[in-house]
Amino acid sequence: MSVKDGLSAIANEVLGEVQKEAEKIILSSQNQAKQILKTAKQQADEKYKAFINQATLKAEGEQRKIASVTEVEMRNQLLQSKEKLVDTVFDQALVRIKDFVTTEEYHRYLLRLIKEAAKRLGQKKIVLEVNAKDKAWLTQDALDRLSKKLNCELTLLDQTGDYIGGFKIQTADGKVTYDSTLDNRLTELKPVLRVEVAKILFGKEA
Repeated sequence: MSVKDGLSAIANEVLGEVQKEAEKIILSSQNQAKQILKTAKQQADEKYKAFINQATLKAEGEQRKIASVTEVEMRNQLLQSKEKLVDTVFDQALVRIKDFVTTEEYHRYLLRLIKEAAKRLGQKKIVLEVNAKDKAWLTQDALDRLSKKLNCELTLLDQTGDYIGGFKIQTADGKVTYDSTLDNRLTELKPVLRVEVAKILFGKEA
């Protein structure tokens, strides 16, 4: 074998080894790339699932929140409707009371209330305040007659009050006062009456 042939053989052998090594490197690189892609895909799938789960939980939470808000709004609307109906009943009652204070029956009713209030106070001198309409018919003469029956002195103030009917009563020194106006009596009874009216309108749901 000539030197030229020997060198050629060595070169071919070296090239073969280099080619084999290159093939190994390429194969290894391909395997690494496949593994990297596989890992990346797994991680992407996991992140995607986590994102979907998170989004689902958030959506469910929003749905529950919306449902809760809707339920509260519906309950509030129902309560408002009930309140409006109850207020309507009171408005109608107020109209009837305003009609009542124009009757003779109311005059007798007012005198009876004054008599009862004066007895409760148990004072020799009692001062009364009424509204302008009642002052027109509830004269001092009428009070004097009532005073004799009660054995006390009933005096009517010159000033008048701004209310539907009834009266305000006090001792002569002003230390003891009592608001017996129809407006105040209705206000005091309103919480109790509101419950009763609601029961009539809505039954057990009230």
